[in-house]
Amino acid sequence: MLRSCLFADEAFSSVLFSSNPIAMDKKVISFEEFLAQAKASGGAELANCHLFIERLCRHLELPEPALSTEENRHNDYVFERRVDFKHPDGSRTPGRIDLYKRDCFILEAKQSSKRPATQASLPRLPEDHAQIKRGQAARGSRRWDKVMDAARRQAENYARALPVEHGYPPFLLVLDIGNELQVFADFSGQGKNYTHFPDRSSFRLSMDDLLEPAVQERLRLIWTDPQALDPARYSAQITQDIAERLARIALRLERKHDPHDVASFLMRCLFTMFAEDVELIPDHAFENLLGKMVTDPKPLRPRARRPLGQDGQRRVRSGHQQDPQTVQWLAV
Repeated sequence: MLRSCLFADEAFSSVLFSSNPIAMDKKVISFEEFLAQAKASGGAELANCHLFIERLCRHLELPEPALSTEENRHNDYVFERRVDFKHPDGSRTPGRIDLYKRDCFILEAKQSSKRPATQASLPRLPEDHAQIKRGQAARGSRRWDKVMDAARRQAENYARALPVEHGYPPFLLVLDIGNELQVFADFSGQGKNYTHFPDRSSFRLSMDDLLEPAVQERLRLIWTDPQALDPARYSAQITQDIAERLARIALRLERKHDPHDVASFLMRCLFTMFAEDVELIPDHAFENLLGKMVTDPKPLRPRARRPLGQDGQRRVRSGHQQDPQTVQWLAV
């Protein structure tokens, strides 16, 4: 019996003092259930903002915000990060960022209502109407668009009010709790051109979008390594990789051919790829030709003249290329 009591006491203590914040929950809900609960909420930004973000971080295994300290200079990843708006007369106005992570993002949160205030399923008593939280605006309405635009401008103002040594974060996040997350980015470090990220067609993330692995990975990078999402860095990596591959090809060809001829050959190949990209020749024509050459390596010169065709030759001559030999030898 003593052993049983000791075991029960040990088990109780392990739960009570567990470092896992989910251990105390009666039921650990799935990410889908969490998002369903979030979508069902509405009209209570102050009540739901921190809870939503903390649980989102937990489910996506993102680092969670730290406790705020008395010394504001140490508050690099906190809720309600204080900033000061400086005015021309020397005065200052305080402001608070809903969630700030230095060198990563500023998040400004709102919460809309799920339906217009004029709609109601059943008549309500006057005292009941006071218990209904309307939120910033009804989702999908023109006022909602204005609220989200204003939230973006507010986040931009917060970015300008940050200490100089912090610089401008690469991302601005505008969150409508339980409805949508909008993502804007400026990788220049100047904070003057926060644009839709990754583009205008996909910068808005619904709660259902958050279930997609690619979107989750994007959020993880925004939280932990935002510069990895910089398109310029990706393009530079691709350019470097292509340059290294071309260098290896050139070295192999120069073993049996004149270096000048090899350089001319590779330049023609690159220009043909460009012509394919801008639709001077049919899509994938040169790529398909090279694919056939792998299994049927006949002389490339007479076969490579054909993909351009008479129409392509005329279009090239009328545009950037005037040399007939260059047109004739466009592919190789």
